[in-house]
Amino acid sequence: MAKTILVVDDSASLRQVVKMALTGAGYNVLEAGDGQAALALLDGRQINMVVCDVNMPVMNGIEFVKAAKQLPAYKFLPILMLTTESQEEKKEQGKAAGAKAWMVKPFAPTQLVNAVSKLCT
Repeated sequence: MAKTILVVDDSASLRQVVKMALTGAGYNVLEAGDGQAALALLDGRQINMVVCDVNMPVMNGIEFVKAAKQLPAYKFLPILMLTTESQEEKKEQGKAAGAKAWMVKPFAPTQLVNAVSKLCT
């Protein structure tokens, strides 16, 4: 059965690029435009991994990671932050919140698929 990846980004065009790369590699993809919408999708369904932006309206990526890690069913869910942020301070915040990996935009789709295949359980 194909693994399901939740892509969280306020940019519809970026979600589209990520979705094309991941579906091309055989993954199912769910999409959310911000952290709050993504959190609503963590409702007991099987999600194998999250690819999440940091800077979003309503609920940013770091807040989303903290909230997701509070949910027992998703406590060990691997989360990859995909963002324009490259400062160490932001990376530390992400790691402290529970993010497993950090990738800076712009990115090569193959680079993303490789990272997802390594992290996705």
